[in-house]
Amino acid sequence: MSRVTCDLTISLDGFLAGPNQSLAEPLGEGGELLHRWQFEEPEANAAALEGILAAGAYIMGRNMFAGPGPGKWDADWRGWWGEEPPYHAPVFVLTHQAREPLEMQGGTTFNFVSDGIESALAQARKAAGSKDVAIAGGAQTVQQYLSAGLIDELRLHTSPMILGAGERLLDGVANVRLEPTEVSGTALVTHVRYRVIH
Repeated sequence: MSRVTCDLTISLDGFLAGPNQSLAEPLGEGGELLHRWQFEEPEANAAALEGILAAGAYIMGRNMFAGPGPGKWDADWRGWWGEEPPYHAPVFVLTHQAREPLEMQGGTTFNFVSDGIESALAQARKAAGSKDVAIAGGAQTVQQYLSAGLIDELRLHTSPMILGAGERLLDGVANVRLEPTEVSGTALVTHVRYRVIH
């Protein structure tokens, strides 16, 4: 059976998005700076970047697809990711608002799941075949999967910056045991791969 992985970039103080998330600033104030390592040092971080995009299917929360706020979304809104999202695989979006699948260029199809995290994982496993399923974010989605014991490997990419507020990754997560298995990095990021002990 395929593994369930999760790659997230966080600040030193544990935030994966800054405060005041909005349509104009989906990662909140200062949140974009967390990801400098992906754009300024892609060659030095090639292995980590390949790992993020190696899954056969992805799961994300509604905000990661469509932006902050729980209400009905604009039916014309096609997400943050442009017409050719980086996933090139099926993406399962957790939501309370049903919506028809959204096919994008490059092989990404957003599928909207309104019956819970287990259903989304079952659908993602089926779509991924022998490849891994990646929990893409955001914070609340990862918290739910970690708390339910459904993630096998957590790969944290820590940016040497302090956001001070925003969406904290591990709020509300308890009784999770992590074993570090690999550490690497550059001046812009420290990569730590953790096995989640079930």
